[in-house]
Amino acid sequence: MTSQNAEQDEFHDIRDAVAKLCEQFPGEYWRKLDRAMEYPQAFVDALTEAGYLSVLIPEEYGGSGLKLSAAAAILEEIQKAGCNGGGCHAQMYTMGTLLRHGSDKQKAEWLPKIASGEVRLQAFGVTEPSSGTDTSSLKTFARKTDNGDYIVNGQKIWTSRAEYSDLMILLARTTPKDQSAKRTDGLSVFLVDMKQAKDHGLTIRPIRTMMNHSTTEVFFTDLHVPAENLIGEEGKGFRYILSGMNAERILIASECIGDAKWFIAKATAYARERVVFGRPIGQNQGVQFPIAKAYAAMRAAELMVKEAARKYEAGLDCGAEANMAKMLAADASWEAANACVQTFGGFGFAEEYDVERKFRETRLYQVAPISTNLVLSYLAEHVLGLPRSY
Repeated sequence: MTSQNAEQDEFHDIRDAVAKLCEQFPGEYWRKLDRAMEYPQAFVDALTEAGYLSVLIPEEYGGSGLKLSAAAAILEEIQKAGCNGGGCHAQMYTMGTLLRHGSDKQKAEWLPKIASGEVRLQAFGVTEPSSGTDTSSLKTFARKTDNGDYIVNGQKIWTSRAEYSDLMILLARTTPKDQSAKRTDGLSVFLVDMKQAKDHGLTIRPIRTMMNHSTTEVFFTDLHVPAENLIGEEGKGFRYILSGMNAERILIASECIGDAKWFIAKATAYARERVVFGRPIGQNQGVQFPIAKAYAAMRAAELMVKEAARKYEAGLDCGAEANMAKMLAADASWEAANACVQTFGGFGFAEEYDVERKFRETRLYQVAPISTNLVLSYLAEHVLGLPRSY
């Protein structure tokens, strides 16, 4: 048994089961969706029914109560199988905001419904057109009324899956920025009932992108949000959102590892089979070396993902490790994607091989949910002690 397989033994059964489920959704399923830019509803339903999207929800609320590395294994296997978890992965980490900071009443009301699939929590309303990653500069404002409820006005962008979500985790300003002691103060988190909101102040506008990611921009016009939908304390929303970002980065990094493994397996198989000038192209070092280098980068990134998950699960500060895991895994998947396209040559651009689709999909993670440049800025300031650059 190799050391790599030994490391995976803890979740061997989960991985096998996920891989088997993914066999029901081959490349042709994803190609059809990609052409029409349609949401993978059947795939998401299958994952929900199997309980994979509720693994992080405690058993008392109907979930499996497993640790983060179990969720990471699930998402990795989805990508490794050539599928795309982008249609549902957010439920694993957006749910954490409710779980960690919601009231007992909120958790009792919503978590069992999320675990069963009766309610979908996929939408995460944070980013705005004018602020980008500068979350402290967001302008969407929730004005508190005399009866304690809130009226929300503003706009969010890159709010993926908003059309397919029953709930949204929304970050909005509740105190004007010039009246806040710190730039990260005065932000609050709300749970928005999307079904009620769609006809009463919420407008969703799809954005067509280079990959099928069901992303949108969302507009709030005098949207009424009940007081009981405030999560935690008013004004502390930034730290609530921040507390879930390490988990998000570890899970996204796991998806990138899965992508890298798919590209490497695909390129290796093709290099063995493709014969040019009377010999397999995989016999040529010019073909071998990029694939081998991508494999080495993937394995190194995989170890960092495991270290980040270990520290997260131990309750230790894992900000640096989570950021490095996301950056290194995204770099590894992109390197593997390039090696795969180069190995396939012209056929890498033909949709029937799924290489060009996965190539487009994995490119996203150089930019989201945090760009490589911001990871480097974080490491420079918080690890190396260099002056803040932004």
